[in-house]
Amino acid sequence: MNIESASAVASLQVQAPYKDFDTIIIGAGAAGLMCAGVAGQLGLKVLLLDHAAKIAEKIRISGGGRCNFTNRDLDPRNPQTHFISDNPRFCKHALGNYTPDDFLALMAKHQLTHTEKHKGQLFCDQSAGAIITMLLDEAKQGGVDHRQGIQVKAVSKQGDMYQVHTSQGNFTATNLVVATGGLSIPKIGATDFGYGLAKQFDMPLIPTRPALVPLTFDGSEWTAFKDLAGVSLPVHIQVTGASNVDKTSFDEDLLFTHKGLSGPAILQISSYWQPGLDLRINLHTASNLDANFSGLKATSRKQLGNELAALLPARLAQQWLQSDAQLAALRERPMVDMPDKALRKLAESLHQWRIKPSGSEGYAKAEVTAGGVDTRALDAKTMQAKGHTGLYFIGEVTDVTGWLGGYNFQWAWASGYAAAKAMATETV
Repeated sequence: MNIESASAVASLQVQAPYKDFDTIIIGAGAAGLMCAGVAGQLGLKVLLLDHAAKIAEKIRISGGGRCNFTNRDLDPRNPQTHFISDNPRFCKHALGNYTPDDFLALMAKHQLTHTEKHKGQLFCDQSAGAIITMLLDEAKQGGVDHRQGIQVKAVSKQGDMYQVHTSQGNFTATNLVVATGGLSIPKIGATDFGYGLAKQFDMPLIPTRPALVPLTFDGSEWTAFKDLAGVSLPVHIQVTGASNVDKTSFDEDLLFTHKGLSGPAILQISSYWQPGLDLRINLHTASNLDANFSGLKATSRKQLGNELAALLPARLAQQWLQSDAQLAALRERPMVDMPDKALRKLAESLHQWRIKPSGSEGYAKAEVTAGGVDTRALDAKTMQAKGHTGLYFIGEVTDVTGWLGGYNFQWAWASGYAAAKAMATETV
């Protein structure tokens, strides 16, 4: 989708008459579908547009096809705990007014069930497709005019009406909702359309970047670890290297890849990482290695390499010892004969592994986009743009980014619901 300039809009040869709606929603993803269904059922005449051939692919591929649709641990009283934004408390009102329990009630209405997994993550027992069908059914109940595979050529405003020029005709509405998502996963249709529309209406933007994304390392620093691709283990991880760095940390699984590091631990911390900063990773969280090694030194005649392989994945233990010349020379020595200094050094290196990413795998592999429309320019209760009556931004296009585990979907549901309720109130 490309937005044409105001002059280009004026020069369009309009062959078909405008068709009026109360609300036009651009983007039929999670936020757009939720907003359309609620607004339609509250009595608004709604047009829902999306450029992609297939609807809501991001929902369909999420959670391994099961859709991790929300998280039971979300605390709307303290939303910044699970969300990142330059304006961290903005999301509090919307999340407080549409909770995980509200979405569960919607699922129950459609006879969908769920399973709770790791750290409050809720997955649909039927399929991600069932969530899409549910949202489409809600839109149908609201009489929503839904058009998929339609190109928006230009958007303008004349008086109180928004004009949307498309490949299927021209439409007007008193409300325009931008629910176009971010830049993540372009292969399923992600574009910068929403940001361009925000600029057209002079809305401020927070710089965007990939979030919930695997991190990469340059060749020289990663050479020693390439052979560990596929190794996974639980870790404690945080960003370090700057006095003002966010102190948020995670206890999750880490996965070695050919390009770098991935797994839930890395996806989570990637939203906080900035170029030039290090990661500090505790590779053994189950116990204090210094104490372990002291105990083994007093009792074990097994080799260092064998004892370490009992505490870590064997391939990691072997590679860790090989990467240090002193430890490599001692790997076959019995624990009782190990120098105390070498054991302390080994314990510290595993508990406080510091490594500097060179970058990330980018939007192609990012689950979400951090940054976006500056929420200081939006009303927290309605999602309406300040100074632009009838213009709303919801979902991922805004500068609200959730943790891994269903939080971003909950923001989509909550922000879509908030905009729909506000529009219905204003129209009535």
